[in-house]
Amino acid sequence: MLREYAPYSTQDGFAEPFNEKKTWTNYYLGVTNVTHIYYGTEYPMAKTKPSALKGHDKVSSKTKISIVGLGYVGLPLAVALARSFDVIGFDVNKERVRELRQGFDRTMEIDTPNLRASSMRFSTDINDTRDADIHIVTVPTPVDENDKPDLTPLKGACSAVGPVLKQGAIVVVESTVYPGVTEDVCGPLLEETSGMTSGEDFYLGYSPERINPGDKVHTVDKIIKVVSAQTDEVTDILADVYGSATTGGTYRARNIKTAEAAKVIENAQRDINIAFVNEATMIFQKLGISAYDVLETAGTKWNFLNFTPGLVGGHCIGVDPFYLAHRANEVGHFADLILTGRRINENMGKFIADSVHDNLDGKSKILVLGVTFKENVPDIRNTKVVDIIRVLREHGHDVDVHDPLADKDEAQQFLDIDIIESLSDLHGYDAIVAAVAHSVYRDLSTSAIEEMLGGKGLLADVKGIWRETEFSPSIKRWQL
Repeated sequence: MLREYAPYSTQDGFAEPFNEKKTWTNYYLGVTNVTHIYYGTEYPMAKTKPSALKGHDKVSSKTKISIVGLGYVGLPLAVALARSFDVIGFDVNKERVRELRQGFDRTMEIDTPNLRASSMRFSTDINDTRDADIHIVTVPTPVDENDKPDLTPLKGACSAVGPVLKQGAIVVVESTVYPGVTEDVCGPLLEETSGMTSGEDFYLGYSPERINPGDKVHTVDKIIKVVSAQTDEVTDILADVYGSATTGGTYRARNIKTAEAAKVIENAQRDINIAFVNEATMIFQKLGISAYDVLETAGTKWNFLNFTPGLVGGHCIGVDPFYLAHRANEVGHFADLILTGRRINENMGKFIADSVHDNLDGKSKILVLGVTFKENVPDIRNTKVVDIIRVLREHGHDVDVHDPLADKDEAQQFLDIDIIESLSDLHGYDAIVAAVAHSVYRDLSTSAIEEMLGGKGLLADVKGIWRETEFSPSIKRWQL
């Protein structure tokens, strides 16, 4: 599903050395051709024409910013930036833009009062962004059916932005990519479609998105924003812009490739840690031990990392490791650990479905609660709940699916799943599989759950949301 809405010390003048052995040195060759030298290694940066950024080198409320892609990443960023700048949001999805103009955000990231109070404008015409000093690209970067990076949305965005670039404009990529994409893929595309030269007529930047869908604590206006660009001057501009949008401050990465690499390992690291816990969980299942009990016990050690077992889907953790593995393969390295973690997590849905099947007596009627990729969000992109449903049906079971947040039409179109929208009058199931920990499921009463099971049957609690809940002895329990 590629639609954006349903589903991203440093260069501070180099005056202060890290220590006696590590120092940054700035060399200005010619006019302003910059080369950074660190440990004897040269990092060439783009030439900066002194006149190219004239008029844009001082950020003010008159600075015009366009956000290209208004999904989970783009919309919250646009709203945050619009508090300080003149912001226009662009999206090719006309229905999405229509909803935003009415104050409705189907991703549930921005509530209606805040959206209606924002000064930002919305458009489906890229020509409306011609006056922008800074274009920020926040489109999806998925993988294809072979788990290879699919840069189609990003390339499309660059091809659209190129013709409307003005002299001295800055193009910032926020989408997750492997190291090199901003300069080696986006740069040439922008040059081709604009007729200008990257690093001379317009400039590239990269600021990795860190949106966590459904997280109301680590929002874009509170987190640290990493910034990077082709020149020190442009990096300073981006630090000022993003610094105006977040109370968390900014961090200047050494260069664009460093920022790209930092983003891709943020999620790859989580994927690997979850894979370890998932594999340990498979072992504990064979030993008759609850993984949650083990993790609680191990968590009493001060440096034990808090990761829990389960499905790893969505458009970040379940995708980004493939980007790093792809780039590794291009330079002749097989990313064994990264891909092993992906394989373990990709098989978790089948493991859960097989475990549920083993606890049933013959063909059963099963209710799966939740189909979105994580709790309390409506996003169904790359959800791994579909693996549970598919394998249960392959075992011959009849499976119904309920989710109060997932869009029924999207689920039918993209997942081929018919969603039951109401829990009322649902009863007579042989098993319930609680796959997603939506708040509405956590709040279900014991009697409501037992009624759906007809007073007996299997309760498979994938996320452990009812671990402390007492049920009648006729309810069989299963959990990771």
